[in-house]
Amino acid sequence: MLRGLMGDQPLLVSMCLRHAANFHGDTEIVSRSVEGPIHRYTYAEAERGARRLAKALLHLGVEPGDRIGTLAWNTWRHFELYYGISGMGAVCHTINPRLYDEQIVYIVNHAQDRILFVESSFVPLVERLWPRLPQDCRVVLLGPAETSLPVIGTYDALVAAEDDGFAWPQFDERSASALCYTSGTTGRPKGVLYSHRSTVLHALGASLPGAITMSAEEVVCPVVPLFHACGWGTPYAAPLTGAKLVYPGPKLDGESLCELFEAERVTVGLGVPTVWLGFDNYLREHDRSCSTLRWVLCGGSAVPPALLQAFEARGMTILQGWGMTEMSPLGTTAALKAKHHKLPPEAQTAVKLTQGRPVFGVEMKIVDDRGEALPHDGQAVGELLGRGPWIVSGYFDDEEASDAAVEPDGWFHTGDVASIDPDGYVRLTDRYKDVIKSGGEWISSIDLENAALADEAVAEAAAIAIPHPKWQERPLLIVVARPGCQPDRDRLMAMLAQQFPKWMLPDDIAVVDELPHTATGKIMKSKLREIFANRRATGLSA
Repeated sequence: MLRGLMGDQPLLVSMCLRHAANFHGDTEIVSRSVEGPIHRYTYAEAERGARRLAKALLHLGVEPGDRIGTLAWNTWRHFELYYGISGMGAVCHTINPRLYDEQIVYIVNHAQDRILFVESSFVPLVERLWPRLPQDCRVVLLGPAETSLPVIGTYDALVAAEDDGFAWPQFDERSASALCYTSGTTGRPKGVLYSHRSTVLHALGASLPGAITMSAEEVVCPVVPLFHACGWGTPYAAPLTGAKLVYPGPKLDGESLCELFEAERVTVGLGVPTVWLGFDNYLREHDRSCSTLRWVLCGGSAVPPALLQAFEARGMTILQGWGMTEMSPLGTTAALKAKHHKLPPEAQTAVKLTQGRPVFGVEMKIVDDRGEALPHDGQAVGELLGRGPWIVSGYFDDEEASDAAVEPDGWFHTGDVASIDPDGYVRLTDRYKDVIKSGGEWISSIDLENAALADEAVAEAAAIAIPHPKWQERPLLIVVARPGCQPDRDRLMAMLAQQFPKWMLPDDIAVVDELPHTATGKIMKSKLREIFANRRATGLSA
């Protein structure tokens, strides 16, 4: 090794919390508990609790590399689990309790979880599944609950029994730190294993201006569940930057969020469009405002233009972000460049409604059906691929899925169809499996859905392909009405006709009571295709 080079300390997630304890030790972490009351303490206290947890895990026989599962809401206990488990060298496996039973059974067995940390509200779920879970798995309760499960004890008692005599160990930064599974909408769930190195780098990249932009001046509320792609990296980025954390617990409705935001003076929120739609509906229906909230990061699905406009009318900014579990998850954000501020408002809005440009560390390209690279001219459309230090190189213990998704040179197939403009802004047009191809031309279901959501009577919208005898496929638009409203088909079609040529317009519009959603809140178009399997298009006969 050459003399004079920089130090070679491993990048470990424990560094983030240790930094917060040392330099932001009095900054608060505030949680609405599952039991009800507000819990508040500091980063210094959280770091001490995480070290005590790590020591308890060692006494329970947990070894480096063991997977430890969590079924938990966004609270201080879950935050401590992130660090206590990963910091001692084990793997924090966050489990989405909204998955189907079969999916949860599969991933717990596939991960071979040794211990499950279970919120009291999820005890009935685990009891129901217990006969099919690994025989040597044990349970720690995160709150008081009566149960027949083989319980080691409660979380609080486990931590309280230990002293502070534990120092964070040093080990290979490429060791696994966390495990998340995809929701399995196109087959069985696939495990994504994050390393300490990739996690710290993702936290650094996500904290930069133009990304999530956290700082010690911010009060951040991750509404996105901690079981959803590691809470979008917020458990690491917030302590790394010294931002105050506010966790909402199980109450994610508009009223509860508004109350919590006001009480704790939240400045930044992170969540999916359904959360912010509910939040905006509450503010509008009750003539409320949120005095400190400046902006929110919105991801998981495309931001409806009407939602963007509603937030801006309140003096709040929505920053659209895009990514995947396989990308840790942040890939792009739709932050404006300096030159965009010279554009008229409509042109600026068009940029904000793209999925954005890659954050530092992420490369993106589009390819045609033969795998050939396409130009980044904003016009060419192809499958979107990504590569970077926090993008998956393969799935956990799944060689077949790994070979199908990742090229030998590291490019990951996202399964999205997109264009990329000369500034790098990505514009998704569809999922590859959801694209509507009519007469050889692609129709973006996302564009149709976003346009439909501008109708004040429409709460949700989904566009799918239905068979056509001449054009092979035509779009069907399916909408859900807002409470107390009834979408008018002719008015909605006339509004769409102002934005799309005739051949792109839906053949018909169906109004339904609700749309099926995945465990992560995305619309299940596969289920809609089953429901409308016998629907046949008859338009564009000329």
